[in-house]
Amino acid sequence: QVQLVESGGGLVQAGGSLRLSCAASGRTFSMGWFRQPPGKEREFVAAISWSGGSTYYADSVKGRFTISRDNAKNTQFLQMNSLKPEDTAVYYCATRWKSRLVATTLEEYDSWGQGTQVTVSS
Repeated sequence: QVQLVESGGGLVQAGGSLRLSCAASGRTFSMGWFRQPPGKEREFVAAISWSGGSTYYADSVKGRFTISRDNAKNTQFLQMNSLKPEDTAVYYCATRWKSRLVATTLEEYDSWGQGTQVTVSS
């Protein structure tokens, strides 16, 4: 079982930036980020293939967020720019270590981080 540890959440004003990190305890294949806004279900944000050559984004974050990874350190990142109040949520990183295929749905991921709070004030 691969363990994930997230960091980098916090409080930021609208228009600001934050960078989330997620360190894995072992080798992983595709990795992704999801978020759960207050009172809502967890939703897909971004995903990246093992090589980093393919990335996928939710329409709501496309052009503002960038997912990347450093395989030498088993770490993935989510750079969030031009943040909006509607980006406020608990952000979770996830990884697949049972399959090489990139995934964009919750059910396809094998391990999850504990979540980190991102709050964007207006």
